[in-house]
Amino acid sequence: MKRALSLFLATCFLWNPLNFAGYAQNSSSLTKKDNTIPLDADFWSDYPADILADTLVSRMEDTELLAQIFMFGWAGAEPSELLNQWVLDRGLGSVKVFGWNTDDITLVAKSIAELQKKAQKRPYKIPLFVATDQEGGWIRHVKGETLITPGNMAIGACGYPIDAWYSGYYINKEIHALGINMNFAPSVDLFTDHDSTIIGTRAFSENPDNTGILGASFAAGSIAAGVIPTAKHFPGHGATNEDSHIFLPTIDIDLKTWQERELVPFKYLIAEKIPAIMSGHLGFPQITHNGEPASLSKTFLTDILRRQLGYEGLIITDDMMMNGDTLYAGSLSNAYKLAIEAGNDIIISSTTARLNEALWTSNLERMKTDMEFRATVKKAARRVIKCKLEYFKSPKAAPLYPNPANISNHIPDKDGQKFFLEQACRSITLFKSGTLPLTSENSGRVLLTGSLPTFFTEGKKRFPTAAEFKFTYEIGPNETQWVCDNILATANAFDTIIICVYNERTARIAQKVKESGKRVIIFSLLSPVKSTSLTWADSILCGYSYSDYSIQALFAALAGDFSPDGKLPFTPN
Repeated sequence: MKRALSLFLATCFLWNPLNFAGYAQNSSSLTKKDNTIPLDADFWSDYPADILADTLVSRMEDTELLAQIFMFGWAGAEPSELLNQWVLDRGLGSVKVFGWNTDDITLVAKSIAELQKKAQKRPYKIPLFVATDQEGGWIRHVKGETLITPGNMAIGACGYPIDAWYSGYYINKEIHALGINMNFAPSVDLFTDHDSTIIGTRAFSENPDNTGILGASFAAGSIAAGVIPTAKHFPGHGATNEDSHIFLPTIDIDLKTWQERELVPFKYLIAEKIPAIMSGHLGFPQITHNGEPASLSKTFLTDILRRQLGYEGLIITDDMMMNGDTLYAGSLSNAYKLAIEAGNDIIISSTTARLNEALWTSNLERMKTDMEFRATVKKAARRVIKCKLEYFKSPKAAPLYPNPANISNHIPDKDGQKFFLEQACRSITLFKSGTLPLTSENSGRVLLTGSLPTFFTEGKKRFPTAAEFKFTYEIGPNETQWVCDNILATANAFDTIIICVYNERTARIAQKVKESGKRVIIFSLLSPVKSTSLTWADSILCGYSYSDYSIQALFAALAGDFSPDGKLPFTPN
């Protein structure tokens, strides 16, 4: 990873911290002292962003202000009538595209266009932020024909900021074509807990500085593609294997450790004016001392992030439909209240709230009785609207009304396909070298053992007479036991076994194959932690991903097409 540091200056020539500002500011000489904006002015009126944002929020009703800081997702293939009501009748500020409704990306584009059309029927014509989680690697909420990339840890293994930049660029270029204008990426959580299945290969590295450099480069590529990047999960999710969907993860470190470790990547991104940061449902009991999650913590979000670090962009919660925040708050409506008071600007729910739900009615009533709370909501709405003005009036903004007929011209991205194969090759790490290169001439009889179709397809290209032993990708305990009971009878008939290892169960299968006494080649997919303990194997190659590009690159490295130069972005236990 030291190459990340040495090449960072070269990447800076490509870094354009556009942050989408300036385009709404050059068309009028109006100053804040002027008070002549007509009453029929709307979002698209030709005034500087800061003045128009002030004007709009001063004229908006409480319902409009509160709705502007909410973001809802929808569960079906198309937005529900309830979500349409929130947009058309209440002026909902943002929507979220989750992974359960994205197999048909043409329908995704159509749905986004229809929602934006409804938003434009509102009096102030404020467009929607449309967000998703398209980190790369295995976090890919927009599916369909979008690229499955090698992911962050593969970027960390090759260590080139330019690879992070282009990864951010091509990933976001695809979703930009669908009308998605905000991406909850990059994840700059550290790979501190090597057993974590929550972060895992979503991390670039265990090194804070390298993570900050690569995260900043990814964000720059996102901005170049015209999509707002969001750094997550502040204050840092990498030191725990606990899942905030189930309960509040606890990271029991002191302030000094946090400042020197988890905080470092965020400081890089804040220095580069990252437009948005996501707050995580994470407990830091030695820092806040009261058991609160960081997402609901004024200490973390207002005192530290805003005041001490000088961060001026949007703060966005992680999904509030998680136990990590609601168990502490006692109810969803109170969690929303605490999130607003803590300093979040956008509050996310993966589901669409009912029109009379308490998270709406109770907080709307609080705005009438608590002027400090109302001022906090108004300040958040103003920050959201100003960011929208700067973004949507820039030439790089995603289309409000994406044309479904043109989607196939942009997805999959042809240049991106070439890049990600090259990037996958740069990431391959030779953890242990034995009989390499391995070809059909020196391999003897080959048995391919794994689950991914591409693994067998690419394996047969290299070893045409190879046999196959398949198991389910998400293999359960019963199937694992069956494979262990039966694989030796097959493996004994071969000279070389190439096996995919990516979790504890597949590592167990590999240990069983060891008993055959045959040559074993490990292809490590996803986190290499389980594979790096299998040092008895002839060779171990790490690919960090189940992407087709990573599989192709692993076989190419095995055959000697190139010399793998990737480095483990962490120190094995």
